[in-house]
Amino acid sequence: MKTDKQLFLQIHPADNVLVALQDLAPGTEVVFDGKRFSVVSGVKAKHKFTLEPLDEGGEIRMYGVLVGKTVRALPQGETITTENIHHAASPFELRERKLDWQQPDVSGFENQIFMGYHRSNGTVGTANYWLVIPLVFCENRNVLVMKRALEEKLGYSKRSRDYEPEVDQLIQLYRAGATVEDVLNADIAMGKAQGDGKRLFEHVDGVKFLNHEMGCGGTRIDSDALCGLLAGYITHPNVAGATVLSLGCQHAQASILREEIAKRDPHFDRPLYIFEQQLLGTETNLIQQALKHTFAGLMNANEQRRRPAPLSKLCIGLECGGSDGFSGISANPALGYVSDMLVAMGGSVILSEFPELCGVEQELSDRCVDEPTALRFMELMKTYHAKAEADGSGFYANPSPGNIRDGLITDAIKSAGAAKKGGTSPVTAVVDYPGVANKPGLNLLCTPGNDVESTTAEVAAGANVVLFTTGLGTPTGNPIAPVIKLATNTKLFERMPDIIDINCGTIIEGTETIEQVAHRILRFVIEVASGNVQPKAVQLGQDDFIPWRRGVSL
Repeated sequence: MKTDKQLFLQIHPADNVLVALQDLAPGTEVVFDGKRFSVVSGVKAKHKFTLEPLDEGGEIRMYGVLVGKTVRALPQGETITTENIHHAASPFELRERKLDWQQPDVSGFENQIFMGYHRSNGTVGTANYWLVIPLVFCENRNVLVMKRALEEKLGYSKRSRDYEPEVDQLIQLYRAGATVEDVLNADIAMGKAQGDGKRLFEHVDGVKFLNHEMGCGGTRIDSDALCGLLAGYITHPNVAGATVLSLGCQHAQASILREEIAKRDPHFDRPLYIFEQQLLGTETNLIQQALKHTFAGLMNANEQRRRPAPLSKLCIGLECGGSDGFSGISANPALGYVSDMLVAMGGSVILSEFPELCGVEQELSDRCVDEPTALRFMELMKTYHAKAEADGSGFYANPSPGNIRDGLITDAIKSAGAAKKGGTSPVTAVVDYPGVANKPGLNLLCTPGNDVESTTAEVAAGANVVLFTTGLGTPTGNPIAPVIKLATNTKLFERMPDIIDINCGTIIEGTETIEQVAHRILRFVIEVASGNVQPKAVQLGQDDFIPWRRGVSL
């Protein structure tokens, strides 16, 4: 990457646009690579402007790939927008393997370990949770009944701040005859911060109660996939055991769940209690049986202890959400370096969000370890894209208003930056949802770009830590895997310190290199994986869980 006094940047030598690192006023002189010209319309930070004049239909290239085409002729120095370019991406085909890659220096981490929970199937957890889950949405209420009965009594209630005093003050204002304006302008004191209660089971990190809106009434494909997803959570290394509530008549049968568990762990030996309401009769009988077995399971889980494990036992999910124009040049490449480091040490990483790999299919398919793996990736991409277009919303519709506002104006621009999270190592496996994707090396997992659906799927696939980059700010977390949030820019890190863990904006400012930030990230991951540090999402109890319906979700 080439920069000029931190005003703008060329990401790849083949690019014909530059990225503004700061707001550039109209008329700002640009001197770059033997060219001298002025910015035409002014460019906001994170947005792009042309390095050369372009004819109508001219190609826009970023990260060395096609990311769009002009809808009219553009002069040199013009800002690219949704009005003057549209999404475009190059076709892809099966080609020769490109498996050579430069492994990063990991000598500083070669003897590092983390303290984790060792499971009988050889996996290692970064946490120790008990699950209470419904097989069908009909059981959501009963799951919440158990939550109310157990969570606070066992010391797992998460209330980062008590806002009831604020409500009391607003009520007092209303009763005193305050107007709407008085209420809106009132200076009300904040409630006191609330911590966790004292945990009864010191070595169990929590009981997680997962609700969803699936299991019956939809397609059999979706109910079967739900069973696979739930099996991924039950067999996850961060889970000590599970209580499952079933109605009995739904599509998502307990027998299907058991089959999916056996696929993932043929010798599964953790406690699993399944209760069927239509067999047990009354709610009282169901809840009492579930509570007794859950409590007994927690007693068993509390006997487990953290023990040393090599970093090769880490499986890191790579995510992004609320991305901006700096994502692909700061936080995402830093994650890519972390990915390469972990792969070099024998660990696993998962890159998902297939709509956000549009335009970089050729590079990724070329990096697949063999032709069947490459063909599998291309097939999944084409099938997903075709289904999206058939339903009137192709990959081109992926960028959100926030993405566009902050410089990601086509899906290919967003994708080329998002793919940087996967580093440069060979692709060792391509897996369809809701499969297991924890093979050593870089795994590609087919999921939507929706960050909660994708994070939910990555954890089911085996990720025991998730690294999540954001340029705009999102609180996304997960019930059983710690989600570490990384800001692409310092302003976000300073504005939302309650949800962001790590600042990667130092790369944009030139005070740290990608390698330095990657080392900082990996050291933080080790502390989190060992239970020494809780990421903000865990502290807040941000337990996002959304299964993917195989209809179109971008």
